[in-house]
Amino acid sequence: MAKKKKAKRKALKKRQEDGGADEHVLDRLYVVIDSRKGADPNTSYTARLFSRGRQQIAKKLGEEAVEALIEGIRGDRSKLVGESADMLYHLLTLWAATGVKPQAVWSELARREGISGIAEKAARKPA
Repeated sequence: MAKKKKAKRKALKKRQEDGGADEHVLDRLYVVIDSRKGADPNTSYTARLFSRGRQQIAKKLGEEAVEALIEGIRGDRSKLVGESADMLYHLLTLWAATGVKPQAVWSELARREGISGIAEKAARKPA
């Protein structure tokens, strides 16, 4: 419990230092997730995921994606919201496990902004 409070205080301090104005909830969540590396797996679900390795984190992300997909097909909005939150959490955990910073993803999304999805996909294909 003390480690959770310490991680939250650390994240809050970082937010305050950065001004926090442009920081998104996903950026804040990433900081907390990343701070759980090396924490006690008996007291932190995130630390438990990290201790099981990248493959287990990726597997869990896949499970959550399927659950979100099912709720999307069913049309249960409240369950889709919950499953989407679970999926995003596990995606951020996978990013932290592989060293991907959220800003790298935000920059890639910004690069693609205003580009047709069809044109963007075509540009990725080798000639």
